[in-house]
Amino acid sequence: MLFSSWSKQLNPKKRRLRQQIENDPYYRFQSLEEVAIAAELGIKIDVTQANIDDLLRLPGISIHQARSLVELIKTGVEILSIEDMSAALNLPLSRLKPLKPILTFSYYDSESLLTSRKININRASLEELQEIPLITDSIAEEIIENRQQKGDYKNLANLQKRLALNARITSELMHYIQF
Repeated sequence: MLFSSWSKQLNPKKRRLRQQIENDPYYRFQSLEEVAIAAELGIKIDVTQANIDDLLRLPGISIHQARSLVELIKTGVEILSIEDMSAALNLPLSRLKPLKPILTFSYYDSESLLTSRKININRASLEELQEIPLITDSIAEEIIENRQQKGDYKNLANLQKRLALNARITSELMHYIQF
């Protein structure tokens, strides 16, 4: 009898958590129980493509660790397993293993024609910018000139506003650039 009433109390809590996690794609997991629920729902975080906010969804990952991992990946460091992630973050593997059910590690060949190479818009040369589809010579020159006059672009919205780009071009560019 005691077990039955305890399980009834747990189920509504678990149902609420499940709904919350299911309905909020940015939900930050607070416990391993929530990670288990996310795994049941089929939620995955691809570490090799994750941004800082994606990594902050993981319980126990600090903003410093998330930034560090994203920066390493942007510079070409391959994080292809939970062991690689552990080494990159200088964390014990035992601390990350409980997160494994929702983590994936994918390999993206930078030379493949199927993988678009993202160019850092704040560091790119004129020649690199001209390689991006939809960027004309005049837009490439304007990107560099505006960057020199007003500093680095903060994000895609900032780039769009500063260069007065239309929505179509901005939508396409986001697949080729990073900040």
